[in-house]
Amino acid sequence: MNINSTKNKYWYVVYTRSRAEKKVCDEMTRKGIECFLPLQKRLRQWKDRKKWVEMPLMPGYCFVHISSHEYDKVLQTDHVVCYVTFEGKAAVIPEWQIESLKQMLKQYDFEVEVTHENFIPGKMVEIIEGPLAGVQGELLAIRGKNKFVLRLEQINTIFTVEVPASHLSFLPEEMVKN
Repeated sequence: MNINSTKNKYWYVVYTRSRAEKKVCDEMTRKGIECFLPLQKRLRQWKDRKKWVEMPLMPGYCFVHISSHEYDKVLQTDHVVCYVTFEGKAAVIPEWQIESLKQMLKQYDFEVEVTHENFIPGKMVEIIEGPLAGVQGELLAIRGKNKFVLRLEQINTIFTVEVPASHLSFLPEEMVKN
């Protein structure tokens, strides 16, 4: 592999057919394409039993880390519908946002702490402590003392994150990552 080829790779989001995210990720891996599928464990109940299963965090989407010459190879993968686009071009996801998603998936690893900070929806915030440190987003809503709804703008996705309010900090507009 050419060393320069990794420098020209970017993260993109592909839209998949319904319930085909894991198949797409497996097929990408077989093709040698780096793929990231954020999964979370959920307790599912059937008539006769309950079982913990890994479900996509964002149903219908997978992230791919590709160079320009792999662009069409992704589209030729079974169950891939299209790239998520912005202004007619495939939307590029910054590396730091992929890392933030990976950190977000580790959110169960810290204790909850009660605080009485007064957060106002509509402001940009950053998580400043714990495994989610560095994640930035718009604060959309507050659901309890330790549950916040954040929007990660570049991927137009909304997350409900359970973190202590003491782990959040407002961001001045000039500090917001682009």
